[in-house]
Amino acid sequence: MQANAIKNDVLAGKTVAGAMIFEFFSPGMSRILANAGCRFVLYDMEHTGLGFETLKWLFATCRGLPIEPMVRVPRGEYTWLARALDLGARGVMIPMVESGEQARSIVQACRYPPIGRRGAAFGFAQCDYLGGDVGEKIAKANERTMVIAQIETEHGLANIEEIAAVEGIDVLWVGHFDLSNFMGIPGQFADPRFDSAMRKVVEVCRRHGKAAGFMATDKAWIERAREMGYTMIAGGTDSGLLQQAFTQLVGQIEGREA
Repeated sequence: MQANAIKNDVLAGKTVAGAMIFEFFSPGMSRILANAGCRFVLYDMEHTGLGFETLKWLFATCRGLPIEPMVRVPRGEYTWLARALDLGARGVMIPMVESGEQARSIVQACRYPPIGRRGAAFGFAQCDYLGGDVGEKIAKANERTMVIAQIETEHGLANIEEIAAVEGIDVLWVGHFDLSNFMGIPGQFADPRFDSAMRKVVEVCRRHGKAAGFMATDKAWIERAREMGYTMIAGGTDSGLLQQAFTQLVGQIEGREA
């Protein structure tokens, strides 16, 4: 089983860039993103209707490319997590993690014994249909899997210390729209309370040896996140970026923009 090419860099606090894909589940997307320099891709199942069969196909398109396939599952339950990993996910993102107990349950679902309670399925997609020593595969799978807990509710923010303290949680990732919603300041990202919350996540990550993650939609967000200390950063959204690019091109074609 191949190692995760970005996990060590992420945990070392190095800046690692990738993409989050919500709409364009195309066989060429993995290569396009790799060509752009993305080191990981997060395909979204939470808000998109993406199913496991298509996800398996998308993961297969990453084979042989310098890009790590990951997925955001709808919820942190065994059914979603173990199946995504069996299909070849090198990392899983879980929305709305709100307690240490929930974080421990997530880690258990993502790791084989003796660390966790994940059921065995070897010789399939996750290990490229190869044979080999099962004990070695278990060790490599446990080591390579990245677990990304999203802090995006007021409860998650309040319990962030206990979530970050859970061994096996690798990244705390701010879901900025939901977090602002649950803080009672929807979309008010300039609010000092929201700014303080984002900085708190980074501070807690540093104390517990975790990485801080974020999805940035433009240059301003990238600069703000990096200044705060976020190091695992995904560009997105794919639909928004495409619309923005075509809006500019159409404006140029019609003479409305230089």
